[in-house]
Order: sequence, then C-alpha cells, then structure tokens
Amino acid sequence: MEKKYVVLFVALFIAFSVVVSLVILNSTGASVFTVSLTTPQESYTYTYEPSEGVSDFPEGTVEPTPPPTPTPTPTPEPTPESVLVDYHGPIYHIFFHPLVWNPKLAFDGDRDSKGMDEYMATTDEFKRILQSTYDRGYVLADLDLFYGVEEGSGGREFVRHTVKLPENKKPLVISVDDICYYQYMQDNGCISKLVLSENGEIADAVIDKDGKITVTQGLDIVTVLDSFVKEHPDYSFNGYKALLAPTGFDGILGYRTQADSPNREAEIEAVKPVVQKLKETGYTFASHSYSHGHMSKFSVSGITADASKWNDEVASIVGPTDIFIYPYGDRVEFGTEQHRVLESFGFSIFCGVGPRPYEKISGNSVLTDRMNVDGISLRRADDSYYKDLWINSEVIDLDARSGVN
Repeated sequence: MEKKYVVLFVALFIAFSVVVSLVILNSTGASVFTVSLTTPQESYTYTYEPSEGVSDFPEGTVEPTPPPTPTPTPTPEPTPESVLVDYHGPIYHIFFHPLVWNPKLAFDGDRDSKGMDEYMATTDEFKRILQSTYDRGYVLADLDLFYGVEEGSGGREFVRHTVKLPENKKPLVISVDDICYYQYMQDNGCISKLVLSENGEIADAVIDKDGKITVTQGLDIVTVLDSFVKEHPDYSFNGYKALLAPTGFDGILGYRTQADSPNREAEIEAVKPVVQKLKETGYTFASHSYSHGHMSKFSVSGITADASKWNDEVASIVGPTDIFIYPYGDRVEFGTEQHRVLESFGFSIFCGVGPRPYEKISGNSVLTDRMNVDGISLRRADDSYYKDLWINSEVIDLDARSGVN
C-alpha cells in the first residue's frame, strides 16, 4: 500500500510540474512569429504578436523566445519655429483672371480665342508658377499687412509698416480679377462657380451646355492654391492665400447676385457660405469696381454711383475692404475729386498695373502696381520681365495654346 501511494504521489508531482511550467511559460509573453499569405493579387507577410493570455504557438515550436526588452523611443527634438526678421524689400504682386482649365474650348480658333489667349493663364501654367515662386523663397502674404495708419512724430500718418517675415523669405501677393465667372468665361474653358463640396471644402463647379453639373477640385485658382498650400504650408505666411477681386454687374463667384438678377435673393443666400469658407481659409476681398469701367474717364458722380453699387451689392455680401483694384490698371490721380470719392468709401490701398513692384504713399493712401500674368506677358521672349519669379519659357503652355489663330 505504501508503494502504491508513493507512485501516485510521484505522478501527481510530475503533472503539477508540467502545469506550473506551462503557466510560467505563458506568463513570460508569447513569441513573435510571421505568416505568409498569398492571394490571387499579391503576397503579404504579417508579423503577429499573440494577445496577452494566449498560450498557443505555431506547430513545432518547443520553447517560445521571450520578446526583447524594448528600447525606449527617444523624445524627438521640437521643430524650431521660423526666425522672423524685418522685411524692407519690394512687395511682388501678381494677378490672374479665372484660369483656363479646358484649353480645347478656350483656344479653339473661334472669335473669343484671341482674347482668351491674351488675358488668361491656364491651370497648368498657374501650377508651374506656384512651384517656381515657392522654390525661389516667396511666401504668400496679405497686402493689408504692409500699409496702414501709425502714430508718428507729426501725428497719425499713413505709412508702410515694418513686417516681420520668415528669414530668407520674400512676400508675394496673388490677386484674382473678375472672379465672377462671366458667361463668356464658362463657354471658353473656365469653371462656372465656386461651391462647397460634400465635406465642406471649396470646390469647382462646371456646368456643361446640357446643364449637367460636375463638382471637382484642382481646376481654378482657389482649389489649386488650397492643394498646393496643404502640401507646402510654409508657402503661406500666417495662413494667407490670395486676394479675390470681383466686380458686381454680373454677380460674384458665379452667383448672379446683381440687382437685376431674377433670382437675386436665392443667389445671395447660396453664395454666403462660400464667401464665409473662403474668408476662413485664407482669402480676402478687394473691389474691382462695380462696372469694370475706365476709372480715369468717370466723372465724380459716375465714380460715386459705381462705388455705391459695389458697396450695396458686393460689400454687403463679402464685407468691407480698403483695397481698390483699378480695372485695366486705369487709375485716377492722387488729389483729384475722383480719388477723394474713392477714399470716402474706405479705400486706401490702390492697385494699378506695371512691370515691377512699385509703391507711392500720398496723404492717406498708397498706390501700388501689380504684374499681369496672361498670354501677353508669358509670350514675351525676354524672360527678364519675371526673372525674379520664374522663367517664361518654362511656364507657358504653347501646346495648349496652339489653336489660337
């Protein structure tokens, strides 16, 4: 009997040892192993770490290898913020009209082709300009940063502010004239309007001749610029992108908000969220006049009426602005009654057109020049016109423009 009990005791002791060994083995953590999986399309190799408490191991494993002690991940050094330095150099200001995204419609040899070629840039040309100016160290900046009233020794005076920009960067202002998408533009390869996409982003809407609406991105200036800045956030100073300059006689942003529009109230309500989104994402507005007329030929009463209409029909939607962009670059002289009328409507920054940066401060306002970007300027054989920004021959898309007579 005693021998029987000894044998039983030994058997129980062995079983107990095996169980304890398995428990200890499992508590050390399961080993890491790989499994290859082949599908009709691809082969994958996965690395598995069995979850805590799982004691099954691949067949043939006798003893699991304990996982290595993890090496602590070093804390990354914080990215240094850009060093800001005073900038006193020239302010480059370039301007576009809505882009030609479909050159086959714009440059098809019809009666509009010559004008589209002379005054428009294509989407691809705009993208090349963005890349070139980015590579050359420019940052998009708000024109309003640079001018305003300061307290001086002689009292309050209109001055150019000292602005701090990232070191080794130069300011670039981009403005967009006639961002109304007139019907002739829509018929000749430009988009129809700006809209909000399903996820609330600014998008391009194209309405074809049958009334079919296509909503997409990457065709016109706003959505191309949004994408570029998303990829290159350091191209935008303080989140700024561009200055939008609509007229008013045919509405704004592709919406017929003018006084004689049959659906004016509905169009105003439809464009409001688009305007709000633009303002939230780095865009500001300027006046390009209401009628797109030659301001130097307007009488005092004519300029008053024009500015009043822009205030009533455009500023009432986009908000007030102190920037006036002369149509055709046709400006009125400082000190004239016409100029005083424009100042009385709150304008203090005036933009003409010229081949290089220019500024002249007088009284309570400043006159600056913008450089036009279109077929006329891009076809110049002399690259010195834009030499600080890009090389014309590397930007212009002559193949897209080949259909122009």
